[in-house]
Amino acid sequence: MSEPLAAPATPRAGDPTDAPGTVLWYTRCPVPSPLGIAARLGWLEAEFQPLGLQVKSIIDSPVKAIRESHFSHHLAWSFRQGGNIPPLWARAQGAATRLVALTWTDEFQAVIARRDSPLRSAADLAGRRLGVPLRVGEQIDFHRATALKGLHSALGTAGLGWADIVPVDLTITEPVLLGPGHASLHGLRRRHPYSAEISALERGEVDAVFVKGAEGIVVANLIGAQTVVETGHHPDPRVRINNGTPRLLTVDEALARDRPDLVQRLLAVVSRGAEWAEAHPDETLRFVAREIGSTEEAVLASNGPEVHRHLGLSLAPELLDAVDHFKGFLLQQGFLSADFSVADWVDAGHLHRLGAPVLEAA
Repeated sequence: MSEPLAAPATPRAGDPTDAPGTVLWYTRCPVPSPLGIAARLGWLEAEFQPLGLQVKSIIDSPVKAIRESHFSHHLAWSFRQGGNIPPLWARAQGAATRLVALTWTDEFQAVIARRDSPLRSAADLAGRRLGVPLRVGEQIDFHRATALKGLHSALGTAGLGWADIVPVDLTITEPVLLGPGHASLHGLRRRHPYSAEISALERGEVDAVFVKGAEGIVVANLIGAQTVVETGHHPDPRVRINNGTPRLLTVDEALARDRPDLVQRLLAVVSRGAEWAEAHPDETLRFVAREIGSTEEAVLASNGPEVHRHLGLSLAPELLDAVDHFKGFLLQQGFLSADFSVADWVDAGHLHRLGAPVLEAA
């Protein structure tokens, strides 16, 4: 009999001054991830509570200074799994973190155009106006970085570059972290990520935009969009890597150094979440749909019917090569303040002890 998915724990108010040694902070993005499964099943608290450690959610905190660690990774004794732009940015900013694992789950990534558009292939994008979101006032505009990578990858499949198109900035003034209970969310957890792009596309201000994931599938369906080029399932990991592919699992460096036993416990329980997903495909699909805030049908269309089989942990060489490539792209585009070595960032010993594939030391 399948084990039911438990409801998420009620968020607790946090204090940024909580002393290391009493609290483990965690955060995850609304994406398919084994950390999300472990949290939803209540396994995180169950794993660490016997050790006298509280487990608190960063993103669900009512305290803005705590929620900001979802991007900056500044809280001591914290760990994160989600989009990979924020942890790359935080590491470039000097955040003392270690990359201990990643989960590579492919998803729909596409450049779309209006239903009446003549655009049918990547080559047709030459000379066209491509909309690029520009969020004002954020520490890192990961929405823009995601779109730029998606557009560059799509253009590259036809041998085109940025000089071959006309970029159009789409300004967004609303902050990403609105916080729980924000009135303009109309009872939902967050704003839809593609409102600016779809509005500009429908008004005829741009010819094409980039969307991804189940939410991208839904908006493309809503407006009857043409899919000009899809890159989310391209055979080259360097092409399809983006903010949501893969999901990096990073931990506070002091935690990894001083309490490797806790990191080992963390990876074990997250890995158990991946194993649970593989054994429970129907429940996993429902979980992912709830996590994203979308439908099961959209998840299947975006991530494929085998999504439950692609939630494992790895540090395989070809995947780390793609992460390094993406880091170089972000640096080139001005999203990172400094360069750093991905190989030096990786702390593979914890995952190695679980028997998962890792990048061996040179």
